[in-house]
Amino acid sequence: MKPLTTVFAGTPEFAVPALETLIESGHGPEIVLTQPDRGAGRGRKVRFGPVKQTAVDAGIEVLQPESLRAGDALKRLAALEPDLLITAAYGLLLPQPVLDLPVHGCWNLHASLLPRWRGASPINQAILAGDERTGISLMQMDAGLDTGPVLLQAETAIESADTAGSVHDRLARMAAAILGEALERLAAGSLPEPMPQNDALATHAPLIGKDDARLDWSRDAAELERVVRAFNPWPVAFGRIRDEQCRIFRATVGPDLDLAPGQLLTGHGRRDCIIVACGPGSLEIRELQAPGRKRVSASDWLNAHPDWR
Repeated sequence: MKPLTTVFAGTPEFAVPALETLIESGHGPEIVLTQPDRGAGRGRKVRFGPVKQTAVDAGIEVLQPESLRAGDALKRLAALEPDLLITAAYGLLLPQPVLDLPVHGCWNLHASLLPRWRGASPINQAILAGDERTGISLMQMDAGLDTGPVLLQAETAIESADTAGSVHDRLARMAAAILGEALERLAAGSLPEPMPQNDALATHAPLIGKDDARLDWSRDAAELERVVRAFNPWPVAFGRIRDEQCRIFRATVGPDLDLAPGQLLTGHGRRDCIIVACGPGSLEIRELQAPGRKRVSASDWLNAHPDWR
């Protein structure tokens, strides 16, 4: 099969391995779509997103429309007459005129085992729910939000020490691999027929915000431990311990304690963790950060705060 004329749409770091795979495959892309540049950091300095930087470095044309419903970007895509459009964490829904453009339709690489966790935060929600497995779904896009039929899937275990960051990185590599497989199978004529999703099994993964990472000490310690992992590296779990509002990066579930939720357990000679009572159970905090201070291990914190022992 001759090289395909393709378009790639993505924005964050998650999409970069898939874009690199597409470039290496010899199937383009001719155009990369990505979200408009945003200000970041102090001074709101405008920086290229990861996908845009990868495309620019590779000399690929980049379009950054606010919308694809009309305008120059839609006209440019129509003029290209693409064979295939591939998205990964793009951030915009593709309207029907765009979905109808490619000969082979539009593929989306989604970070869950659809129909579970449709939406913007599938990795976070899988960890919060205590799912034992997650994966990548390559789906044929339709007008809905992650509702299209599935072409290929790949699974991976969610380990007890996994954070959203570690699962993100693993799934990004898996997304690239499954895209490479799909392109090879498309060329060989062996790509399976898309399998419709069972809507009755669908769960939704809404966009997360900073307040979702707040730790309520009255909750079960096992739930709070998952909150810590699900929101690392962003927005990072936080809770008040004594008079300190601390960000918590690593924690494990501790024993049941006959203490009020939120109470600090002291006087037990533990130098490797800070133990906070929950309802039920306790949370053994291993790494934390107070406002305006460095991120430190619990042992370093306790060395600097002997009154917490």
